[in-house]
Amino acid sequence: MSKLIVIYHSSYGHTKLQAEAVQKGASGVNGMEADIMTAEEAIERIDELDKADAIIFGTPTYMGNISADIKKFMEASVKKWFSASWKDKIAGGFTNSSSFSGDKLNTLQGLVVFAMQHGMIWVGTGMFPSANDMNAMNSIEGPGPNTLNRLGSFIGPMAASFQVNPPDAPSKGDIETAEAYGKRVAEITMRFS
Repeated sequence: MSKLIVIYHSSYGHTKLQAEAVQKGASGVNGMEADIMTAEEAIERIDELDKADAIIFGTPTYMGNISADIKKFMEASVKKWFSASWKDKIAGGFTNSSSFSGDKLNTLQGLVVFAMQHGMIWVGTGMFPSANDMNAMNSIEGPGPNTLNRLGSFIGPMAASFQVNPPDAPSKGDIETAEAYGKRVAEITMRFS
């Protein structure tokens, strides 16, 4: 049995919904056990991460960057960096903000750099923008809320929640994108395990 752990921070519940969808997608892969931890729990249980085959990081985008709680987890991982404990583990990440952009790309790039510092192997979405409604790309309105990868991210899932409270946001398409991503990371992890 392979092990995947989703580590996330969520102040308002939006990123938590994404994390749960990622876990659900990963859990659906035969031979994969998927667990979920908050950033705080991950700090307390950091040695358990050594046993994971894959780790997926989730954070809201605050002021165009990674949240402070995920940064605290990242900084706590320095002892794992010194021992190369996570080298060659599969990695991925996702984010949410209250607008279409919110500079989420910067957040995901920060997670990629973090994973590279640990020698991890990053997995992107492998999904075209507007994956389940390619015709939406031919309209001025663009992809709607039920569209997979509506924000067109290749690094990892992005969600836009605007000022809408969970569970009404993130949108159905953003949640399904997160679930598909969890499945993809789990399937790729199985190839390496």
